[in-house]
Amino acid sequence: MSHAHAPPPLDAAFRWAVILNAAYVVLEAGAGLVTGSLALLADAAHNLTDVGGLLIAWGAAVLARRRGSARFTYGLGRGTILAALANAIAILVGVGAVVWEAVRRLGEPVDVAAGTVLAVAALGIAVNAGTALLFRRQRAHDLNAAGAFLHMLADAAVSLAVVVAAAVVLATGWAWVDPLVALAVSLVITVAAYDLLRRALRLSLDGVPEEIDRAALRAWLLARPGVRDVHDLHVWALSTTRTALTAHLVMPDGHPGDAFLDEITAELGDRFGIAHATLQIELGNGPTCRLDRAAA
Repeated sequence: MSHAHAPPPLDAAFRWAVILNAAYVVLEAGAGLVTGSLALLADAAHNLTDVGGLLIAWGAAVLARRRGSARFTYGLGRGTILAALANAIAILVGVGAVVWEAVRRLGEPVDVAAGTVLAVAALGIAVNAGTALLFRRQRAHDLNAAGAFLHMLADAAVSLAVVVAAAVVLATGWAWVDPLVALAVSLVITVAAYDLLRRALRLSLDGVPEEIDRAALRAWLLARPGVRDVHDLHVWALSTTRTALTAHLVMPDGHPGDAFLDEITAELGDRFGIAHATLQIELGNGPTCRLDRAAA
C-alpha cells in the first residue's frame, strides 16, 4: 500500500517571514516618524497587520497538528478564527486613525524627506517579495502557504506605490501626494480587512465556509449508491484550515458497512476539503427523524 508523503513543515518559512517583516515594520515606522511621512506610517501599519496575519497562519498550522483533549474535544483550532476576527477589528481601528490624519494633512501638507521614504519603501519591496518566495514551493499543497504567498506579493505592490509617491514628491515637491497615497494604501488595507472580518464572522458563527457549495455537497451525498435522502446536513469550520460535517443518510437497504463509510469520508476530504465527517445511517422505516421534525 502506498502512502502519500506529508508536505514539508512550514514552521521555518513562517519563522523567517515573521522575523523579516517585524524587523522591517520597526525600521519603516521609525523612518516614518523621523521623516514625517504618513505614507510610510500607513504602510508600516499595513506591514504590522501582515505580521499578525503570518502569526495567525502559523498558529493555524501548529494547532492543526494538535489532537483534541477531554475538555476541548475538537482541539483548539477555533482559536485561529477568533484571532482572525480580533486582527480584522484591530486593522480597521488602525486604518481609521491613519485616514483621520491623512485628511488633516491634505489641508495642511507637511514636507517629508522623500529620498528616505523612497529608500525605505524600496527595501519593503525586497522584504515582501522575498517573504512571498519563502512560500512559493508550499503554496500548491497548503492553503495557508498559498494565502501567505499571495498576500505578501500584493504587499510588494503596495510598497511600490509608496516608492512612486516618493519619486513624485522628489520630482515635483508636491507634499500633498504623500497623504494622498496614505489614503490609497488605507483603502487597500480596508478592503482586505473587511474581507477578513466578514469571513471570520461567518466562521465564528458556524457558517458554511465560502469555498464549499452546500447544495453541490448535498447532491453528491444523495448520488451515493443506496442513499434515498439526505437531511440534517451541517457544515462548519473547526479552524481556519479544517472543516467538519454531520449528516443523516436515509438508506432503506440497510447499513452499507464500514467500507462504505471509510470511502465516503475519504472522498469528502478529497472533493470538498472536509477533514472531519460524521454520518448517521437511517433506514427510513420508522418515525421521522427528531432533528428533521424540529427543523420543519
